Amino acid sequence: MEGGFFSGQLLIAMPGISDPRFERALILICAHDNEHAMGLALNRPIEGLTVPDLLDRLGIKSTIKLPPDLVLMGGPVERERGFVLHTGDYRGEHSLEVGAQVALTATREVLEAMAGNNGAPARSLLALGYAGWGAGQLENEIKQNVWLTCEADEDLIFDHDYDRKWSRALTKLGVDPQRLGSAVGRA
Repeated sequence: MEGGFFSGQLLIAMPGISDPRFERALILICAHDNEHAMGLALNRPIEGLTVPDLLDRLGIKSTIKLPPDLVLMGGPVERERGFVLHTGDYRGEHSLEVGAQVALTATREVLEAMAGNNGAPARSLLALGYAGWGAGQLENEIKQNVWLTCEADEDLIFDHDYDRKWSRALTKLGVDPQRLGSAVGRA
């Protein structure tokens, strides 16, 4: 965690989180500073909406056979806005570096690259909406044990086993998901 901020870290929702939209959520923090924090949920697929379907709806023609990856619900804020989280081998003019080898881009150009036009990233996911926090809000939630944090890795970020991502992140910290209670509070 650089400078007290959580950019590039994973948030793991603790059992008993008071907001059902974040129950068992695994969120990658993409941007964090004194004024705000922004992240994308990595384990909330939108059933029935695939990346090829969404690209087709946007009029982006694919020159390659795209896998039927599901689009994710990145969070409850601006759910009509799309974000592509991708490996660092793709950099657009407006890409935001999230971690050592991960970036976030929210332009049509990255969607066209994913469709095979112009150097697609090796791994990517497409999310609609994001999770957002105001000044100091995320830090307070972490102090109140609403979230655990851990280092992000490409397998947790880009894996398609959405049902197990949350428990795998806990296991990465040495926490047995079966032993967690649903009460949160301060130690």
